[in-house]
Amino acid sequence: MLYEVVHAVVPPVWKALWRPVVEGLDNIPRTGPVIVASNHLSFADSMVIPFVTPRKVAFLAKEDYFTGTGVKGTLVRAWFEGIGMVPVDRDDTKAAVASLEIALEILARGEAFGIYPEGTRSRDGRLYRGRTGVGHLALTSGAPVVPVGLIGTEHIQPVGTTVPRLAEVTVRFGQPLTFGSVYTGVPLGRARRQVTDVVMDAIAELSGQERAGVYNERPAEPTPE
Repeated sequence: MLYEVVHAVVPPVWKALWRPVVEGLDNIPRTGPVIVASNHLSFADSMVIPFVTPRKVAFLAKEDYFTGTGVKGTLVRAWFEGIGMVPVDRDDTKAAVASLEIALEILARGEAFGIYPEGTRSRDGRLYRGRTGVGHLALTSGAPVVPVGLIGTEHIQPVGTTVPRLAEVTVRFGQPLTFGSVYTGVPLGRARRQVTDVVMDAIAELSGQERAGVYNERPAEPTPE
């Protein structure tokens, strides 16, 4: 109910203000499980994609957003639940496994799941090497992967800022990628790597980003003095 209320109000307002250019929207299947795999430039990405798609796309968000107390905590939790976010404990040593399990549950229900194969935001605008979680999800669930190229979202909420800014944004959805039995007999690790690389090649073509050729690491948390 909360999701329906938020999406009836917020996306139309957001699109009226930002006027995003959206290409290839028909590539998103209207029903059935689908993996929406995108490059990652901004904290705002997990709102931009759901706001322009014709169906709910669930992204994972750190559990802290759902556990706050008081009025602020309640509002933050309502916001993230309202835009379709799903909590995950990123500090858990088994967080990666838990994230994949949650994603598979969402896909098993015939829903859409959003993922950033790079793992964390690019801080220099380059496209980093994809981690193989997306390959695991595609091969395990059998769901198609729709690659997404985001352009300009880093200007909506630059790193270190909290207030969104008006910016020119383009969202490009590519043709669904299906892998089926193509990798039957291929060692699982190699199959996941190859599927991930195919997805990243498609994202690169859509976003036009320079390829970094290495993994992107999450910045270390500042140490209290």
